[in-house]
Amino acid sequence: MHHIGEFAALLTAFFWTVTAITFEAASRKIGSMVVNILRLIIGFIFLSIFVFFYRGYLFPVDASLHNWLWLSLSGLIGFTFGDLCLFQSFVLIGARVSMLIMALAPPMTALFAWMVLGEKLSLQSWIGMAVTMNGIALVVLRRSGEGEKNGFLNMLKLSYPLWGLLLAFGGAVGQAVGLVLSKVGMQGYDTFASTQIRVMAGTAGFAIIYALMGKWKDVLRGTTKGRPMAILSIGAFFGPFLGVSFSLIAIKYADTGIASTIMAIVPVLIIPPSMILYKERTSLKEVAGAILAVGGVAIFFL
Repeated sequence: MHHIGEFAALLTAFFWTVTAITFEAASRKIGSMVVNILRLIIGFIFLSIFVFFYRGYLFPVDASLHNWLWLSLSGLIGFTFGDLCLFQSFVLIGARVSMLIMALAPPMTALFAWMVLGEKLSLQSWIGMAVTMNGIALVVLRRSGEGEKNGFLNMLKLSYPLWGLLLAFGGAVGQAVGLVLSKVGMQGYDTFASTQIRVMAGTAGFAIIYALMGKWKDVLRGTTKGRPMAILSIGAFFGPFLGVSFSLIAIKYADTGIASTIMAIVPVLIIPPSMILYKERTSLKEVAGAILAVGGVAIFFL
């Protein structure tokens, strides 16, 4: 089948859009930290059932030490660090703006690949990165009042909480580094089994953090909430199970740049459901910023 990687990337973008919306809803009800570990546990159950019928193994027992090492590290950085930041940003600034900042992940992936794997960035790539950052700035920055003339920095004020924006940026860093390490760790190994290893590592990372913070009571309490758990289960199906797995299929069968570009259309896809479900007001400036950000990613990888 032609363009299987590109189709997988397009499906990933839709899956991640559903995931962002559902996890924002669940996080507002039972907290982002509770959602973080429960969606991995539920996602792992979906994965294990599928992999058992697909490969005949319930767990990735045929993975090499190389697979385990690099994919586990990828899971810790991508899931534990990256998603811990991202999910809290959902609560503070909303899924739409968070996923817009996540549009930085593809160019950052190439940047880390250049640093770790020696891949070079072209002038066109740097231009694409600049366009993406300007698109994000168009959304998160606004002019202050005309009466404030205390310098250039005071002419612009953040439209959203700084901490929420920094957390979303941390999510982008985690996804970028996690993707690079996934490419190193897979090396021809099955994508769904690779996702299992990443999810197991991410779950272990959260388990340690929650034990140190005494959050397990909150997690157990969250499991008693029927509606949030139903929403969370939908997100886990489309996220840790389908979304992450199909993103690995995309980078396995298509050029990483093309796949990353297609997956980066989430900020545009998420605008209509955010307006419908959460009654969020979206200005023309924010829509233009989202399109500019994704357009910058497209320039980066053309």
